[in-house]
Amino acid sequence: MTKTVTCDIVSAEEALYSGEITWMTVTGEQGELGIYPGHAPLLTAIAAGPVHLKTADGEDHVFYLSGGYLEVLPTEIKILADIALRAKDLDEAAAEEVRQEAARQLLTQKGEFDYGKAAIQLAEATAQLKTVQELKKAK
Repeated sequence: MTKTVTCDIVSAEEALYSGEITWMTVTGEQGELGIYPGHAPLLTAIAAGPVHLKTADGEDHVFYLSGGYLEVLPTEIKILADIALRAKDLDEAAAEEVRQEAARQLLTQKGEFDYGKAAIQLAEATAQLKTVQELKKAK
């Protein structure tokens, strides 16, 4: 069995990662996925959340994805993300502020209220905070 697999993480704006990895975790629409070299072929949508991977030289990398698609083949993994950021570039305080404001809007529902927008903001901010926590665990 191969010990590494090629991984590419690409957003509409830039290629964030390309290299050999030994494993990865990602949030799929049905839950958390663990991917290792030789994994069975898979194509799935990705939910907002962290992607954690370990490179062939043992380094940990954590990224935030707002959504997208994951394609897994036995020798390569491709992630096509709507929005992708390095976890170290996330602003934890700003994400917490957005999360609190969205939660407040959902509870009070005053004035011109867009439930869908508030729910999306809450989910994305929560996913960003989860990504920051994943980065802290990786260190």
